[in-house]
Amino acid sequence: MASLTGFTRACSCRLSPLLSRLSFFTESPHVRRFLSVPLLISVSVSCFAARPIVSSSVRVAVDLTDAPRNIFHSSITLPAIPGEITLVYPKWIPGNHRPSGPIANVAGLHFRAGNQELAWHRDPIEMYSFHVTVPPGAKEIQATFDLISADSAGGGGPAASTNLLDLNWNQVVLYPDGVASDAVECLPSVRLPAGWKYGTALTTASATGDEVTFSPVSLTTLVDSPLIAGAHYRQVELVPAGEIPGQVMDMVAESDADLEITPADTAAYRKLVVEADALFGAHHYLQYHFLYTLSDSVGHHGLEHHQSSDNSAPGRTLLDPHKHLLEADLLPHEFVHSWNGKYRRPAGLATKNYQEPMIGDLLWVYEGLTDYLGNVLTARSELWSPEQYREELAMTAAMLDHRAGRNWRPLEDTAVSVQTLRMLGPQWENWRRGLDYYPEGDLIWLEVDTIIRKQSGGRRSLDDFCRRFDGGESGPPKVVTYTFDDLVRELNAIAPYDWAGLLKERVRATSAHAPLGGIEGSGWRLVYNDKPNAFRTARAEESKMTSAAYSLGFTLGKEGQFIDVIPGSPAYQAGLGPGMKLIAVGGRAWTPTVLTQALHSAQINHQPIEVIVKNGEFFKTYSIPYFEGEKIPHLERVEGQADLLTEILKPKTGPAAKE
Repeated sequence: MASLTGFTRACSCRLSPLLSRLSFFTESPHVRRFLSVPLLISVSVSCFAARPIVSSSVRVAVDLTDAPRNIFHSSITLPAIPGEITLVYPKWIPGNHRPSGPIANVAGLHFRAGNQELAWHRDPIEMYSFHVTVPPGAKEIQATFDLISADSAGGGGPAASTNLLDLNWNQVVLYPDGVASDAVECLPSVRLPAGWKYGTALTTASATGDEVTFSPVSLTTLVDSPLIAGAHYRQVELVPAGEIPGQVMDMVAESDADLEITPADTAAYRKLVVEADALFGAHHYLQYHFLYTLSDSVGHHGLEHHQSSDNSAPGRTLLDPHKHLLEADLLPHEFVHSWNGKYRRPAGLATKNYQEPMIGDLLWVYEGLTDYLGNVLTARSELWSPEQYREELAMTAAMLDHRAGRNWRPLEDTAVSVQTLRMLGPQWENWRRGLDYYPEGDLIWLEVDTIIRKQSGGRRSLDDFCRRFDGGESGPPKVVTYTFDDLVRELNAIAPYDWAGLLKERVRATSAHAPLGGIEGSGWRLVYNDKPNAFRTARAEESKMTSAAYSLGFTLGKEGQFIDVIPGSPAYQAGLGPGMKLIAVGGRAWTPTVLTQALHSAQINHQPIEVIVKNGEFFKTYSIPYFEGEKIPHLERVEGQADLLTEILKPKTGPAAKE
């Protein structure tokens, strides 16, 4: 690595040796154990009051007027002194948990000192690093580049369309190598397309026409504060005017019609805020913005932040019943992350800047617990009915119970491997496993919840753990890290149990079946029949996919292509695999209806199902000996057992107040 002389001198640390080892806004329980109370107070105050290490602010100006062409023009002015310096582009992105910074989309890069063009070269090993020599007499340099084909928050798909945009600041900045992101003060500004309005958790310092300047923030806060903007914009207040902290929903869409929201949904999202407050008992934001993009022309995602969440869903999501059902848990999930993920964070994911690698072994807590709590809050806030929650849980349980890859790959490895698994396609996903730490977290934490309730005789629940673990004291954003041992200790403080043994078994061991103890312990069981499941129906309608996963063992795309085949299933045993294409079933051109009829016929006549399949240039007939009909998952009550699941879904506050 080249010398950092220029910036190491310009960014000389003014902190004590102890404080220099602590990341600003990061509080570690392990550090606390070795510090006296007076020193702890000193550390806390110093972390928030200390001046930035960089000698003057970094100015970040982004021209967004070319957003409809998916080009963001960025200009970064950085303090410098003569000598060779290394500047870096953010690589490891919080919430993505992987090196997803879209470096390949950086184009037209130039460095200048005044009017002088500066030569630069990329590091041959670390592709996110750029080496530049600052000439004598220069006090600052300017970096300019275009972000092209802008990636939608690391989730794939464009970040802008003709009528709207989503700006994630990590995609348009450079900063000095080796410096903590907390120690870099930024002065951000944007130029918007004419007439567009915006939403962000950043504080507006001034606005003149379409030019907006925001108050100074650390690089950490800047990257943690995305901005959406559009020609069609609406803001919905979620708490009474003047209430602190303020909480709003900022929405942009392709038309004003897509911004319509029903009184029932408005009441439900307001109830979401109240229910989350009742669950955690405190908040770690000074304001909160649900940023919600509704469009079929951009990438869809959800990305958590301390004081906002960046959410993108199809157009008409708030109006179309199927879309509404499938996306109802998006905002609750990302909202929960303000507590579980942003405030309480696994030590391996709390890095000092965006170049340090992240370790994802506890993502089954970061994402898995959030998935469970987000779904529970979706029901408690009345965005889902209890029946809809159970139908979604049944789909999750069935999918994981048929996951062939769980025989060789423990859940923890899906978390550790997030950087290799996240962007892979669906072919052979069942055998490889995907990001299972999300949905399997629903099952694990439901099991933990039911055990706590039983161990305490109904006096305590996972809600009490969340209040203790994720609650704390209300205040501005900060990070408190934890390890597996910390998690176990906090659970034992709520209800003594062999939590270490249970959780290690759930995440580090392989097993043929999913952990269904929470469902069974809450008074329900997973069953299969031919009755429709609302989520299965909605997903089939929206994705145009056909699932015979729990019967024949495959899923099909719109044109009949095999998306995945479950190892060990009847289809797999017959010789079918992803990449092939279904042509006919029982001598008839295939359609979803023809496939369903064939399943019913085989159940009656006990004759194998004959299919004609195309594989490359060749056609072949396969015989599948399967006679058990359709298998659609549901939850069924177990008579004589307490219905703990219904208790879990009961709101902690009153019913949603309709307008």
